[in-house]
Amino acid sequence: MEKKNALVCGAGGFIGSHLVKRLKDEGYWVRGVDLKYPEFSKSAADDFVQGDLRDYSTCRTALVKSNINIKEFDEVYQLAADMGGAGYIFTGVHDLDVMHNSAQINLNFSKLHPRFKKLFFSSSACVYPQDIQKDVNNPGLREEYAYPANPDSEYGWEKLFSERLYLTMQRNTGVPVRISRFHNIFGPEGTWNNGKEKAPAAMSRKVAEASNPGEIEIWGDGDQTRSFLYIDECLEGIRRLVNSDYTGPLNIGSEEMISINNLALMAADIAGKYISLKHIPGPLGVRGRNSENTLIKKVLDWAPDYPLRKGMEKTYSWIAEQVEKSK
Repeated sequence: MEKKNALVCGAGGFIGSHLVKRLKDEGYWVRGVDLKYPEFSKSAADDFVQGDLRDYSTCRTALVKSNINIKEFDEVYQLAADMGGAGYIFTGVHDLDVMHNSAQINLNFSKLHPRFKKLFFSSSACVYPQDIQKDVNNPGLREEYAYPANPDSEYGWEKLFSERLYLTMQRNTGVPVRISRFHNIFGPEGTWNNGKEKAPAAMSRKVAEASNPGEIEIWGDGDQTRSFLYIDECLEGIRRLVNSDYTGPLNIGSEEMISINNLALMAADIAGKYISLKHIPGPLGVRGRNSENTLIKKVLDWAPDYPLRKGMEKTYSWIAEQVEKSK
């Protein structure tokens, strides 16, 4: 039986680099493509194209250049995007770059559909309307809630546009598309200190850097709530969706919601430190966001159930090592 092959776009990033490892473990021949190589470990890809996917020629090269005579890829995983945590997405400073850079990548791949048999696109929970996320006790965001559209950021608007772009590509060309909406993916080997880190990494870093007893800063009142999904569960969801007949969009997220205050205190408890919280002004995003997993259970007969605490224990341990190495 001929080995399946895959192209992972954004393979130098957190989710992309982990996805490459997962596909290799499943026996795929994998090419990665990104502006950069993975920061914290060597890429597991069989081949890696370093280049700018905003450039159409780079996208075409990634799909055509081959040392195993690939005429078309079995699967393309499009995770490449200009993104980051609240400090990057919600200040407004980076909005033009976020929209232009990510949209350009997706426009490029939508025109290269003859070069692949199936495409997976990573969308985001940021597509959901901000007016239904004003309560910290958010009951969960069902996939159909995305319309009428009113995302809370330009990042969310671009993701919603690209969902429609790829669904149109599928409708007009017949190339199967699978779309997920990620809910705050975290874990080891993720961005932890450059302003683009997500809340689990930020809380872990702040606690690791703090004295004992100590104090860390939290944006806003800290009562804003989110659900966070450990990387291994994210990869399982991706693979199950790609191997299914369901197009999506489909939430891939946890239903275990927690406030940012309690996330910080969880990191402190894992570290064995007494930490007080100092609340300061800062970008917040919506008040409450939580995945709603009725649909994923129905179409995949599976949903994430890995406890947040276990994922935070692994993440804190890795980030504490990075903090120590950086001293």
